[in-house]
Amino acid sequence: MRKAFLLLAMTPLAALAETAYITDNLRLGLHQAADTSDRAFQTLDSGQELEIISRTRNYANVRLPDGVEGYVKAAYLVSEKPAKLIVEESQAKVESLQAELNETKAAFAAPAATIDRLEQQLTASQTEASEITARASELMNELDDYRSRQDRYKYSLPFTWVGGAVLVCLLAGFLAGLWWVDMRSRRRHGGIRIY
Repeated sequence: MRKAFLLLAMTPLAALAETAYITDNLRLGLHQAADTSDRAFQTLDSGQELEIISRTRNYANVRLPDGVEGYVKAAYLVSEKPAKLIVEESQAKVESLQAELNETKAAFAAPAATIDRLEQQLTASQTEASEITARASELMNELDDYRSRQDRYKYSLPFTWVGGAVLVCLLAGFLAGLWWVDMRSRRRHGGIRIY
């Protein structure tokens, strides 16, 4: 029973220990007196985190993260982080992410240059390969043309060659015939030509 009573008595203290912040654009004095009628012994800036130990309608007994306790006006305490603190945290996060992005860009700069160089080499090789393929196609077409001509003229002779050979043979035969007739005629007539 005694433990239950002690537990019930400590429950309000646990409920009162909540985190609060000083509102935006404010310098709030921390006082020794509960009604803040004395001179402030420390000045708190906007966004200062503190723990509320007890709270009345107008004043709050607070504890700073370094353990210093005192009283402040309760109207200037808010339970959510003020915009100034959120902006500072956001700016720090943005700076951290920007630094990380710069490091990542620097880390990928050399591989990106290598990739660009390799892509240019690949493009040049593909262009050269397409030119070689086109030239090979032209040569295959010429070879097919020559083969078809060869098949067409396989058993035939060119008319100009045959005509020239026949003409040479006729001329040679005619001249040989004249020489033969002349020789026979001179032999018959004692070496005298009679024509």
